[in-house]
Amino acid sequence: MAWRVNNIGLWLDEPQELLGVKAAEKLGIPAGDLSSVRVVRNVLDARKKGSPRFIYTLEVDFAPGRVPRRLPPDVSEVAPPLPPPEPVKPPALRPIIVGTGPAGLFAALGLLERGVTSLLLERGKEVVERRKDVAKTMRDGTHDPESNMSFGEGGAGAYTDGKLSTRINHPHVRKVIETFAAYGAPKNILVQGKPHIGSDLLPGAVANIRNHLVAHGVEVRFGAKVEDLLYRDGRVAGVRLADGTEIASDRVILAPGNSARELFERFAVDGYVAIEAKPFALGFRAEHPQALINSIQYGKACDSPLLPPADYKLAENLEVSGEVRGVYSFCMCPGGIVVPTPTEEGLQCTNGMSNSRRNARYANAGVVVSVSVADFAREGFHGPLAGLQFQRHWEQKAYELGGGKYIAPAQSIPDYLAGKLVKKPGGTSYRPGLAHADLNRLFPAALTASLKQALRLFDRKMKGFTSEDGMLIGIESRTSAPVRIPRGEDLQSVSLRGLYPAGEGCGYAGGIVSSAIDGLRIADQVAVELGGVSEGIRA
Repeated sequence: MAWRVNNIGLWLDEPQELLGVKAAEKLGIPAGDLSSVRVVRNVLDARKKGSPRFIYTLEVDFAPGRVPRRLPPDVSEVAPPLPPPEPVKPPALRPIIVGTGPAGLFAALGLLERGVTSLLLERGKEVVERRKDVAKTMRDGTHDPESNMSFGEGGAGAYTDGKLSTRINHPHVRKVIETFAAYGAPKNILVQGKPHIGSDLLPGAVANIRNHLVAHGVEVRFGAKVEDLLYRDGRVAGVRLADGTEIASDRVILAPGNSARELFERFAVDGYVAIEAKPFALGFRAEHPQALINSIQYGKACDSPLLPPADYKLAENLEVSGEVRGVYSFCMCPGGIVVPTPTEEGLQCTNGMSNSRRNARYANAGVVVSVSVADFAREGFHGPLAGLQFQRHWEQKAYELGGGKYIAPAQSIPDYLAGKLVKKPGGTSYRPGLAHADLNRLFPAALTASLKQALRLFDRKMKGFTSEDGMLIGIESRTSAPVRIPRGEDLQSVSLRGLYPAGEGCGYAGGIVSSAIDGLRIADQVAVELGGVSEGIRA
């Protein structure tokens, strides 16, 4: 029987060999009463500037007969692993999964655990081949609408960082992290408080997952763009591909990612799949020298080789013009680069990424403000696609402001706050390059006022954030889907039986881990409908 011991701290100058001693002190026993000590999680605590420390969670085994009668409240037994789920009888028609992002891949894995093979359809290319098209956009602004930062195997997350940290508290968070580690991601993600794979290593793990699926009977088709759904008597009957091919199935898991605009437009026009506008957030990428962020966050300890590149998380709720809005940092990438993420010609948007070593010169993060259906209406956009149209409108304006070829409009943070153009953009990680532009020309006045007010407040928390070393790059607009496809308690579309809207693209997740869990939840629901017993992961 193993026991979990929480909140064991080590200062930077203390070796890990002290963990067993400190665990024994916490338990009130001699160190010799512990037969083994294992690290299961470590988190950097940098709240005390200049004196950061690591906080560990340990699993310990006691020597025979040496379990203390009384244990501290933050020590508990480790639950035994759950047995594998029981297989179910496969359906006559294979389930179809649209999209090979985290939701799609983990739905396929979840079904395979139950003995059900599926058909995965992906509009883009295999993840390794896709790298060439991503690099070409960054090199010369050439854009492939079917193979880019958003479309292709692995989804939008495959080449934008591979962060596995999440705000959700779900029993299957651990399963997702362990799955990536089992398929080639670095083992240190199993203990990191903020697990991060990196854009250089995540594609390999994605390819390994696909190879496992294929080896066990799952079919994966690339260059297979789903153009429409087939339906009969209120139930899905399959899909139609862009080349006219029709594939029959009475179960379709829809996980196309948040940039699958053609599908959303088809649903809104035809009316057979319920779809509605959804709030999201937009703003800019803030880029700073990583050395500056290290200095702000770590203080006098900033040069310690024992510390990782510093990150940050900022948020404010502000009342501007009578409305309360959230303004927050998003997808922070220490030691990373800013990348172009368009999916259509003539539209500019960005994201951030970092490799596993996080050793690039700059740090970046989205700085975004929440937008609502009321904001869409003020700009003249109404109906289920109002958010999509609002998003596209500002992406077009950003493209024009940058001058084309996915050159990003950029401005120093002090100049943005002052509403002037003085200092031209200096060094940057962004390719194809930057255009010196007044970002005040983007977004409605209330959003701009919210962003400016929040930036000034961010500087109070992180002195130097709005210094001349900080720059804003336009625009960050794909923070989440601008639509939602409503589903019921059984995770099926409220308007079309057998259709399972999944993941970030359909409005039910935000990031790799939550999308993967949503795929697992849907696989569990499908298994229940096929006569199986739920794994209890519906929460």
